[in-house]
Amino acid sequence: MSFIEENVAALRARIRAAAERHGRDPNEIRLLAVSKTKPADDIEEAHRRGLHEFGENYLQEAEGKIATLTRRNLQPTPVWHFIGPIQSNKTRLISRDFDWVHSVDRLKIARRLGEQRPPGRPPLNILLQVNIDEEPQKAGISADAVEEMAHQLRDLSGIRLRGLMAIPAPRQGFEAQRQPLAAMRRIFDSLRADCPDCDTLSMGMSGDLEAAVAEGSTLLRIGTALFGARPAKPSPETDA
Repeated sequence: MSFIEENVAALRARIRAAAERHGRDPNEIRLLAVSKTKPADDIEEAHRRGLHEFGENYLQEAEGKIATLTRRNLQPTPVWHFIGPIQSNKTRLISRDFDWVHSVDRLKIARRLGEQRPPGRPPLNILLQVNIDEEPQKAGISADAVEEMAHQLRDLSGIRLRGLMAIPAPRQGFEAQRQPLAAMRRIFDSLRADCPDCDTLSMGMSGDLEAAVAEGSTLLRIGTALFGARPAKPSPETDA
């Protein structure tokens, strides 16, 4: 059994156990493999083990891996999520090559992504990034701005609002981890009342996935627990 195969099995067991403890169906919780800094061969191995959704932070790196794996004709076709900060001059490539974008926090960016979506492609699925802990160094809109921004996105073509994403500040201990995630769940529940397409709450990473499952996450972003440790990066915001 390969390293990645072992990790996939362990992660599925963690998710299943957490779901059962909190009365949830584990099948309603998707696992997004955060493959930034990892080679195409690792992604292909994870794909063979049943993971078909992959998250990338760095556009130039992602473009090479997407091209490589497209040539390998993996089936089912991988679903690509862009989860990093978005620069205005990168929106065309992101809109062209990704299926989901998690890190939308400006109307200007959402509009550009929609306008640049290639003809014939389905609308780009987007999530609003919420800065739930109001950390000045992090991207994301405030909790109070979610309703207004969601309303502004409704009339944009080329995109489809699917829900929310958050990266809470690191906390030690299950109950401490639950606090910001519970706040996100309340915001998400309120949003869903007016947004029938909103079905995705992206929160929870390698260190807090149990708390995220407890608070209703539908999409866990897992990197380290799946692919192993990465080289240190200057920003803690992208550690999945």
